[in-house]
Amino acid sequence: MKIKSISLILLSATLLGLIGYRIVSNSSNSDYKNKTGDKKTPMEVNAIIINENDFANTISLSGSIEANETVEIKSEISGIVEKIYFTEGTNVSKGQVLVKVNDIELRAQLSQAKTRQNLASENERRAKLLLQKEAISQEEYDIASAEFRSLKAQTQLIQAQIAKTTIRAPFSGKIGLRNISPGSYVTPSLLITNLVNTNQLKITFSIPEKHASQVKINSTIKFKVAGTPDEFEAKIYALEPSIDISTRTLQVRAVTENKNNKLFPGTYADIKLPLDVVKNAILIPTEAIIPIQNGKKVFVSKNNIATEKIIITDTRTENNVLVTDGLNKGDTLITSGIMSLKADTPVKIILQ
Repeated sequence: MKIKSISLILLSATLLGLIGYRIVSNSSNSDYKNKTGDKKTPMEVNAIIINENDFANTISLSGSIEANETVEIKSEISGIVEKIYFTEGTNVSKGQVLVKVNDIELRAQLSQAKTRQNLASENERRAKLLLQKEAISQEEYDIASAEFRSLKAQTQLIQAQIAKTTIRAPFSGKIGLRNISPGSYVTPSLLITNLVNTNQLKITFSIPEKHASQVKINSTIKFKVAGTPDEFEAKIYALEPSIDISTRTLQVRAVTENKNNKLFPGTYADIKLPLDVVKNAILIPTEAIIPIQNGKKVFVSKNNIATEKIIITDTRTENNVLVTDGLNKGDTLITSGIMSLKADTPVKIILQ
């Protein structure tokens, strides 16, 4: 028992000695660091010196290509299709007959109406002669005259209905696919085909309200569409008179010539809209910007120390962003390692 007790005492003493040595050693190291100082190694980063240049401000937008004129061809009256005069997918001229609806019943009504009109015309002529001889009263003549005018109007109405049985192209363009055949019964609600004028096309797009004052009538825009590497031009010819309250944008419309029929209505257009030239503009690389909750920030180097700066940006190009506030000419902008940087971090600058 005595030997066991002595062993336990010796073991406890040894552990206490090791703990004490460790405490003293740590304290000594801490005192040494406090006396000598613990300097951070500067972080090596790329940077550029900010310059000012004139910037031809151009914004990228999406638009929709529309036909210059488009209409749904429908019949104004109901009836049996007697003849179809167009071929699907071909060009037609303004006033060209497209469809003829059977008008046999209307022509019979017209013949009957003309007979009544002729009789009423003769009665009115006779009444006028009798009135001049004071053989009848003015009232009797007025009744005969009104009857004649009523039957004449009825004749004109039937003639107008007969004219509607011949459906013509309201303008020149390309005819679409037809939804009827000879012998079909058409009504005013039935779509016969579509007529589209694609010689000229409209491009409709919207711009942010902050750029609205810079858009001018007759300005030229450039655009591209999917499926072809070609770049096309269009001329702005109309603006909406007011800003859309829900989207805070201004709707703009341009027109382009559809040479070689390479463009199709309904497709999207990637538009480049030129705005005013910005004098003494500051452009910085996109990769130098860090999005934050209330905006954007960058790091600049001052005396080899990283410093945060909040910036306000405007137009974005393919590689750069226009900065309108927060940076000045001559600032050293850090462009690499920005996600690892913190304010007041020592940096070693490598100018690009």
